[in-house]
Amino acid sequence: MHFTMKDEILKRFLNANGEPISGQVLADELQVSRTAIWKHLQTLKQEGYEFETVKKRGYKLVTVPDKVDMGQLQQFLKTTRYGRQVHYFESVESTQLVAHELVREGAPDGTVIIAEHQTAGRGRMMREWESSEGKGIWMTIIIRPEIAPHQAPQFTLVTAVAVVNAMKAMFKNFTPEIKWPNDILIKGKKTTGILTEMVAEADRIQALLIGIGINVNQQMDDFPEALQPIATSIAIEEGEPIERVHLVANVLDFLEHYSDMYVKNGFGFIKTLWEESSGTIGKRVKATTLREVVEGEAISITENGVLEIRQANGEVKGIYSADIEIL
Repeated sequence: MHFTMKDEILKRFLNANGEPISGQVLADELQVSRTAIWKHLQTLKQEGYEFETVKKRGYKLVTVPDKVDMGQLQQFLKTTRYGRQVHYFESVESTQLVAHELVREGAPDGTVIIAEHQTAGRGRMMREWESSEGKGIWMTIIIRPEIAPHQAPQFTLVTAVAVVNAMKAMFKNFTPEIKWPNDILIKGKKTTGILTEMVAEADRIQALLIGIGINVNQQMDDFPEALQPIATSIAIEEGEPIERVHLVANVLDFLEHYSDMYVKNGFGFIKTLWEESSGTIGKRVKATTLREVVEGEAISITENGVLEIRQANGEVKGIYSADIEIL
């Protein structure tokens, strides 16, 4: 586990379930001084964690802020690789940009970059992504799969399956759907975007950078007026505030599982899962590519993740990359 001393101290308090812990016991267990423990507790207080001093018993954790940091993530994480090294930021220009730097530095498979706020978050085609502070999940996962470069686009679909099933495992008041290729919708409104970027040589992938942005605890007035008709959040649809760090852990768990399954067994099973949660297949759609506009019924995705659209004349057109509008 990639923990700092502060993370180790926080881990013990989170696992204590509200019981006091002696500063001396912490110092002995972690082989540091009482002064070092005190300094780390002051840092945690500055980050929003509140402690009470219980006479002759030590410190008791009484308030846990809504953060998506390593200290809280470890409570829920079940993975072997994904999320075992986390780079956490209160604010960052873009988690994708940080990921590119970390890839060059040799960051291991499953490294996560996560932020409370992005100042320049972006989606596909360099579009701006609204990244409300402390309300959503803005993260990038660095993965290093043994696949050929032409397989990289399928990881957007693998990720969509992971996010949808993580949501289904946690929430009961809505059913999320995948809009090809990279959006998760709830009742027709966007809640999640996925951006997959590749760092590769001619014949091998060095890394995939999987950016995931999820609207979690926004209320409608948190969105710009222009987005309110087309965007939503999990909290709005579930009807209650959501523990973001729990959702992060679930997404990483499903993503590690489905990524490993894809690398080992191919796209077939992922394709089945994708189609089960698709809000695109069977619908009339308009696909706008760089060269043309194609309208018709979305009938399937291929083994390569290409969307097939049957046009009015009966011709089936394969769409590799496009903006999709459901008609």
